[in-house]
Formats: sequence, C-alpha cells, structure tokens
Amino acid sequence: MTATPPELLGFRITHRAMRGDARRLAVLATELAAGRQSATPARASAIAAFIATLNHGIHHHHTMEDELLWPVIERSAGAEVDLRDLSDDHAELDPLLAEINGQAAAFASTGDASALARSLTRLADMLDEHISEEERLIFPIITRYVSAADWNTVEAAVRKGGNPRIDLPRIEQYARPEEMARLRGLAGPVLVLMLSLFRRGHRRRERAVFGPSAGVPARAPRHG
Repeated sequence: MTATPPELLGFRITHRAMRGDARRLAVLATELAAGRQSATPARASAIAAFIATLNHGIHHHHTMEDELLWPVIERSAGAEVDLRDLSDDHAELDPLLAEINGQAAAFASTGDASALARSLTRLADMLDEHISEEERLIFPIITRYVSAADWNTVEAAVRKGGNPRIDLPRIEQYARPEEMARLRGLAGPVLVLMLSLFRRGHRRRERAVFGPSAGVPARAPRHG
C-alpha cells in the first residue's frame, strides 16, 4: 500500500464525461436519423465539431494510458495486473473514432445521420463497458501500488495534451457538487478563475449542439 494514495477523482470525472457525452451524442444522432429532431446547417456543423473534439479527447486519454499509465502500473504492481484486454479495447477504439469523424463530416454535408447514429451508439456502449471494467480492475491497483508522485506525473502529461477551454467546463458539468467542492479545494482559486473564463463558451457550444435548454451545470447520469 502506498503511503499517500493517488487522487483519482480527476480521472473518474473525465471517464464519466466521456461516457456521458458519447451517450448524449448517440441519442441525439438517433433522434436526428429518425426525424424526431432536425438540424440546420449551422447545427449540423456544430454537432460534427463537437464529435471531433470528443473523439480527440478520447484518443488522447487512452493513448496516455497506453504510453504512460500502463508502464507505471506494470512497474509498480508487477504480476498483480494484466492490462492486455484493456489495451486491446483501446486498439479497437481508434478505427471506430476515425469512422465516426468521417460520418460526422458527411452528416454536416448531407444531413443524413443514420450511419452516425449507429456508430455513436456502438461507441457509447463500448465506453460504458470498457470504462466500467477499467475502473473495477485498475483503480484498486493504482490506489494500492502506484505512488502519488508517479500518478501526478501521469496526470500532468494528460493535462498537457488536453484543452482546458474544453476540459475544465466538462469537468464542472459532470462533477457532483461534493466532487466539485473537493476539486476547488485541491486546485485553489486558479480553477475558479479558469472556469469563469471558459464557462460561457462551453454553454454556447452545448446549446448549439443539444438545444436551448443545454448548459452548465447539467449533472451527469450516475455512472460512477
């Protein structure tokens, strides 16, 4: 057991946000394909851009896990962990993300969301299964064997490759109130300042994609 267990809250909320946004997009695309919602050219372009941003974040996150986190876990826990199945899941994700990006661009041009709806539903289902399994298997191993210093190095690398303009308001959107209070305590005034700078743009993107009622905070389904 490590002396000071790593703080996993940021990863947990990031996982929740990826699952939540993928599922919301899958539902939206299904509604569009069935004719229960409509999209102007501007809305279709906003949806395609939102999808591309989400997919970039998913790709970056699992790449950092493969390249940085998995070696840390293997070095710390040794024979206690087998990461091959999770890595195989990551390898399956990349072709699907590329396929969805192409379908989103086509949807922005044609307005036909049928293929996009099917692929986004598959992505949402994959993320639900993969992330649930990853957290069940890996989070206890990290807590038991990985040092806080090693974990902080991984988190810093993940943040460096991210986009705080996108990432921070999404964390606020998907964090539960008690989690947000904890994050503010950990990050201090800088988090409050950055959220105040980025919140309005996030709300604007949400409304452009999901409609006038979308905004922040819009608390996530309780995926864990």
